[in-house]
Amino acid sequence: MRYGIQLPVQSQSTLYAEPWEAAAGPDDLVAVARAADRAGFAYIASCDHVGVPRRLAAAMSTIWYDPVATLAFLAAATERTLLLSHVAVVGLRHPLLSAKQYATLDHLSGGRLILGVGAGHVREEFDVLGVDFARRGVVLDESIDALRAALGPDEFPEHHGKRYDFAGLGQRPRPAQEHVPVWVGGSSPAAVRRAALKGDGWLPQGDPRDRLPAQIARIHRLREEAGVEGPFTVGAIAEPLYVGTPAWDVGRRTLSGPPQALAESLRAYRAMGVHQVQVRLRSRGRAELEDQIAAFGAEVAPCLD
Repeated sequence: MRYGIQLPVQSQSTLYAEPWEAAAGPDDLVAVARAADRAGFAYIASCDHVGVPRRLAAAMSTIWYDPVATLAFLAAATERTLLLSHVAVVGLRHPLLSAKQYATLDHLSGGRLILGVGAGHVREEFDVLGVDFARRGVVLDESIDALRAALGPDEFPEHHGKRYDFAGLGQRPRPAQEHVPVWVGGSSPAAVRRAALKGDGWLPQGDPRDRLPAQIARIHRLREEAGVEGPFTVGAIAEPLYVGTPAWDVGRRTLSGPPQALAESLRAYRAMGVHQVQVRLRSRGRAELEDQIAAFGAEVAPCLD
């Protein structure tokens, strides 16, 4: 089982942000990304929101770094870890614009991009950018098809769809990867179907453990029925973790304890057919988070084998 991490600082929803992140900045992001890179984390991830309306700002905050800028910045500070947009609301932008940005990111990083995409949920973002919120799923479906073409090997990509139509426009540099993996986020029936039929992987959103087996079974069934072949990565998002015995109250929802116990909990995901698990390590500050990342990589990860 491989493991990745959603970066702190770059998104600060009250659902998961720690108090220390409010005063953090670029240096903290670089330090955490480098710690994950050294510790063998498969990927680091950055979120996407163009603008947060006032009605949601108290819960979501308005701190949401742009994923392309953030991942490009951290690509230069890391060597091996993959760069995941978790998730990019690509329906808000023309596919050629997204392709130019993400192809350049993949080129500059030496082929480390995973393009995570999702339908989005904030109506005001769609309204202000002139995209039909009610049809965002349909828009995302075609956006994925268009991005497949635009991130492929052709210098002059071509796509002819109901919403997007382009040909004869050259885009270089091309991605370093021959095939940029597209992981689809979301746990609604439509999102799971989209992941199964259009994605190279699935990023669940909020699924409790007991719901995952049925979701995974549905993905495999849909792919088999449609004759879709090829590698497919099933992901999961673990409960918050703390390696060792915390010196502060981490709350009942945080799993803590010795590395073997944490690994045993994570291995249960593998038994369900999960290939990649995203961990969120609790901390009271950046230095402690770096220590937690190092401890996970050195002590918990070997127990996952």
